[in-house]
Amino acid sequence: MKLVQVLGPGCARCAKMAEHAQAAIDALGIEAEVEKVTDINEIMEFDVMMTPALAIDDEIKVVGKVPSVEEIKQLLAQ
Repeated sequence: MKLVQVLGPGCARCAKMAEHAQAAIDALGIEAEVEKVTDINEIMEFDVMMTPALAIDDEIKVVGKVPSVEEIKQLLAQ
């Protein structure tokens, strides 16, 4: 099972990223969990200075923008 983490304070862009991540997971039909990381100290542990950010299995993939569902599908397929 993959772990998809949305890092951010809970803003509208963060919510949109979580929505896109879940849509990508559903479209691919894979087992994955979407986790929202809102604690600033946890976000800093990823060395992320701009949010929202997307991590897949603890590896940062996107920082500072909301990727499309298609972009997330490609990242999940890697």
